[in-house]
Amino acid sequence: MPKPHPKVEKLEALLDRFGNLAVESFHYIALFVIGCMVIWSAGHTVVDILTVKQFATIDDILLLFIYLELGAMVGIYFKTNHMPVRFLIYIAITALTRLLIADIQHTHKASMDLVIITGSILIMAFAILVVRYASWTYPSVIRDKHSEKPVPQGKTPRPEDDELA
Repeated sequence: MPKPHPKVEKLEALLDRFGNLAVESFHYIALFVIGCMVIWSAGHTVVDILTVKQFATIDDILLLFIYLELGAMVGIYFKTNHMPVRFLIYIAITALTRLLIADIQHTHKASMDLVIITGSILIMAFAILVVRYASWTYPSVIRDKHSEKPVPQGKTPRPEDDELA
């Protein structure tokens, strides 16, 4: 295969840098907006609890935990450029627990829905164990895009880093 012209290589490198900058900028702006919305929603919930309801129900407390987990997920992504899948599962477990408690409080009856929700929570708890085991046993090694050398520890991976070993 013939080697490309040096000007073509420079143009490709410039476009690569511009594309990476655009993607990274979008990620940071979107994360900032999401983080602001989580803070706004959590604040609105707290104000509503303090002024309108004057006490917090278990539903409200679990909703605040969901906001906390969303905020932690955004913070982790800001620091590491990696989206922790476990936090998505934690959020789903908390949401299902909230649904389960609300259903029990409103109906006061056992139903097949309760069994399905409880089974779903159990499956997700098992999924967390699998994800934790897999990430402990098979850690990903991030390599430099243009060589076989691993990226130095402590360096934040960038979108252009090749995640395949």
